[in-house]
Parts: sequence; structure tokens; C-alpha cells
Amino acid sequence: MKRFFSLTTTLVIIVSFFVQCSSKKETPEEYKQAIEEWHQERMQNLKADDGWLNLAGLFWIEEGKNTIGSDEANDITFPDKAPKKLGKIYLKDSTINFEAAKNVDIIHEEKTIQLKEMKSDQEGEPTVLQHKSLKWFIIERDGKYGIRLRDLESDLLDELDSIPTFPIKKEWKIKAEFIPHKEKKTIEVPNVLGNTNEENIPGVLKFEIKGEEYKLHPIGSKASMFLVFGDETNGRETYGGGRFLSVDEPDKNNITYIDFNKAYNPPCAFTPYATCPLPPKGNNLEVKIEAGEKNPDIEMDHH
Repeated sequence: MKRFFSLTTTLVIIVSFFVQCSSKKETPEEYKQAIEEWHQERMQNLKADDGWLNLAGLFWIEEGKNTIGSDEANDITFPDKAPKKLGKIYLKDSTINFEAAKNVDIIHEEKTIQLKEMKSDQEGEPTVLQHKSLKWFIIERDGKYGIRLRDLESDLLDELDSIPTFPIKKEWKIKAEFIPHKEKKTIEVPNVLGNTNEENIPGVLKFEIKGEEYKLHPIGSKASMFLVFGDETNGRETYGGGRFLSVDEPDKNNITYIDFNKAYNPPCAFTPYATCPLPPKGNNLEVKIEAGEKNPDIEMDHH
């Protein structure tokens, strides 16, 4: 259960500082400006060194020795920027060690290494190694280990300057009632790898759109609610795998607001190398949510 939630927790952390309380009155102009600033910061985060736009590969590791380099004879083929022989990675049970090839500088925390044990993203901060503009670390998903590769000089960093959005309309900031579960409850959340994971759901969000009542099941806690939802724009104006949204903690009367203008694309809309959750059962809304981010206008390259 912890494995998948580490991903959603990361996503919540990335956007949590964007979520602002709605206690003070603001004019439509102020609201629009706040959403535009939110989008600007969103782009900055996507383009950061730890953002999603520089992902350059996801390679699953086999038990035993795995050779790495740009030569296709390797078990794992890195982009041409890498040396033909970059090194070897050894997986024994759940222990992973990286060994650099001769005369290849591999950097860890500003020091050149020859041999390094690598911790995965499920063990806190993962071990990050670097060769020139390439950085990589280990992810663990459902007992499988993979190398997630970044290229800090990725072409996509220059190609994508903005994400198309629906017009900002304050009526899409919708009042919602939070109905807490009296007992601990979980929900099965599928992901793009074809697996499902059980996640905690603190309650249900109930709201209305044009007089019709709808419900969504947030993941996480009452203080930090995270939505993976689908709607009838998916696969048309918006990404087919749904969108994400963070929701403020409810007030003492269990009232909060779902601001669909802040609905944003999962990483899989930008890169084939992410492992995204998909909307769980009950989170596919039978209505068009014409707010928030649309499909990004990019072509994804699958290695």
C-alpha cells in the first residue's frame, strides 16, 4: 500500500503550495490573476531538475547483472549522450549496486564514484547518479525495480512553454461538502502499469454542477486531499487518463471548495516514462469538466 502512495504523496507535495484558502473575498480579476500565477508556477515545477519534462527513460532491471550504455548490445540502452559502455547495475534480491565502466565519470553528490549501492524511491530519498546531463535513480513499483532516467538538456524543456487550458471561470470553483468516513476505508486505484493499489480515503466530497449532484473519493487524509478523477472531456479536449486536483482541508462545518480551474495533467500526459495512477471506480464524472488543463500539444517519444 505504501508503494503507490509514495507517488501520490510526491505529487501532492509538488502542488500543495499552489492550493490557497478561499476565506477572503476576491474580485474576478484577482481570481483570474491567481490562477494564471498558479499556471506559471506549475510550468516552473515541470521544468525544474526534478520535474517531469526531462524524463528520458524508464528501464526495468532484471535480477543479476544488467549492462548499461548507449550501445544497443547493452541490456539497458541509454540515449546516445551516454558512453557506449556506461556501467553495470546489479540486482540481488532487493539490493542494488551500480558499477561504473572504466574511464567513465559517474557523479554522486559532487564526487566521482566507482561502485555505489543505490537506494530506491521507496526508501526515502533515492540515490541519484549523474553523467554529464544524464541523471538516474531507482524506482520500485509493485516489487519491480527500474531506472528512471532524466536528461537535464531535454528538448522538451524548450519545446513546451505553456499548457493549453480552458478559459478561467470562477463558477468552476465549486462548493463541496466533505462527508468523513466513520471507519477506515480504502479504494482500489489502478495505474498505467496495469496494477491496482489500495489507498486510504478519508471520506467523500459531495457537490453540484448545474443542479446535478456528484461525488468524488479523495485519496490521502482530510488535511491533504488528492483527487484522481475522470470526466467526459477525457480523450478529447483533455488527457485520456484523467486529471489530478488537490483540495483544501474542509472548515469546521466540513465545507471546502473543489477548484476545477486547477485540474492538471498527470505526468503521463507529458512523458511515457512515468507510472501514473488512473481514476478509481466512482471517480469518473458523467459530465464535462470544461476547466483546468487540456491535453498538452506534444509528441511523446517512446524509446
